[in-house]
Order: sequence, then C-alpha cells, then structure tokens
Amino acid sequence: MQIEEYDYSKYKDVNLLHKKTNKVEKINLDEYIANVVSAEMPVNYDIEALKAQAIVARTYTIYKITTSKKHNNADICDDSTCCQAWISKEDRLKKWDNSVAQANWNKIIQAVNDTKGKIITYNSKPINAFFHANSGGKTEIPFYVWGGQGYPYLQVVETAGEENYSQYKSEAVFTKNEFEKKIKKEHSNFKINYKDDDCIKIIERDNSNRVVTVKIGNLELSGVETRTLLGLKSANFEVQIEKNSIKFNVIGYGHGVGMSQTGADALAKQGKKYDEIIKHFYKDVEIKDI
Repeated sequence: MQIEEYDYSKYKDVNLLHKKTNKVEKINLDEYIANVVSAEMPVNYDIEALKAQAIVARTYTIYKITTSKKHNNADICDDSTCCQAWISKEDRLKKWDNSVAQANWNKIIQAVNDTKGKIITYNSKPINAFFHANSGGKTEIPFYVWGGQGYPYLQVVETAGEENYSQYKSEAVFTKNEFEKKIKKEHSNFKINYKDDDCIKIIERDNSNRVVTVKIGNLELSGVETRTLLGLKSANFEVQIEKNSIKFNVIGYGHGVGMSQTGADALAKQGKKYDEIIKHFYKDVEIKDI
C-alpha cells in the first residue's frame, strides 16, 4: 500500500532534525506522518484511534511549521521529549515479526490515507495538538504542566476504559538513599527526617487528581518537578514510606495534556470514529482540510 498524493501546496515537505546525528532531512509530509504514527502509537490499536493519531500528528506538525521556531534550520525534530517520535519505515519493519510486518505497515498507511489533508483547528487556526500515552482517566490542563495561559481547547476531560491498559498503573520504589540522592541533584539543601509523620505529604491536587504541590522534607515541590526528579510516569501519585524505601503508586503515563492514546483506543473500541475521538479530547474544535 502506498501513500496517496495530496496537494498540500506550501506544507508539502517537512524539514526533520535527527537529534542523534544533528542532520536535517527533507521528507514528504504524509510519509513523515506515517513514520510518526508508527513510532507513537501501537499498531494493534483500533484503526479509528490510528486515524485520530495521524490527524493529531499532522496538526502538531503544521502548528510547529507555522508558529514555532525551536530548531534553527528544521521544522521539527525526532525526539519525543521535545517534539514527536519518528522511526524510519525500514527500522519499524525490522521491529515487527516478518509474518505481520507488511500488514502492520499497510494499516499505518491506511490511517494516513483515510485522513489525508485533515488537521484540527480552533478559530480556523491549527491547534497545538498535545498528546500522551494514558491520562489515568482524566486529562490535564497545560497550566499545571508548563504554566502560562493555556489553550481554551485543552481542558480536563474524562475517558472510561483507560484502566484496562498496562500504561494505566505503575510503581516506583527507591531506597531512602537513592531517593535523597535524586532530590539532592537539584536541591543540595534537602533534608528529611523520616520520624516526622508529615515528612512526605501531598498538599494540593488539581481537578485531574494530579499533584500540584508536595512537601518532601524541608522542600515544597510541584508534582511535575517531583515526577521529573524521580522519573515517575505521571504526576498523579500516592507515596508510601516503608522501612527502608519510598514507594510511589502512579496512575497514568505522560503529561496528561490533550489526546490520551489509550483513551483514543478505548473510545474506538466503544464504536467512536476518529472525528468523535478528536472532539472528545479537544474542545470546540473543527477538523478541516488544509
């Protein structure tokens, strides 16, 4: 199966920065989107979820091209922590079993072809289409992750069915020594007395149940910073102090803003089409042809 042609006029190609080599490659937009979808979403997800991911990735790319100049000589990079993940077709096919590789690739191409030219808009402009792995049942607003004013189309929304995925729940256990070292990397003045019942205490949560502020010893940290310092999968966590260790029970995977990928798949399995999935996660938007 081949990628069908679409007249994108000025958005025909993407200048992609490969972070590891620091080289910029010019790639056809929809070929690039296929590589992103195959890197970002499991191919065994429902085709409607893959179509939603294709539109989200295309929208995010056009938004980057038109509004963001983070990379001097490129539109976007292949690092998921900075822009969005990307894998070449050749490398993607190698990671799949031979017996299903071509069928899997055809499914990715179908998702791209069936949404050809479509992007998500708010007030007729492409949105900043954030997405993540699993919201833990409720998405997050950007303010609690990055600060700033946020976007009207990115609100807290609930999605049933995400608890059925492996990304929903995780544990992180640290010895007390490991835990202190990780905090001290950024806060050299950190002190903690485990005999104090409130030595680790969650002070505030937001509407999505993620931690806004947590007291850890003599520090007050944001949930997002705590997640970063300790490498937790989400800022929605509970803490248990055990005899020799600190245990974090974590719900969700990712920053929680925008479309949840497991949520998209759960909605698709409930019979929702790609446009309904997108309008569930992004409020008051339209899906338009570029």
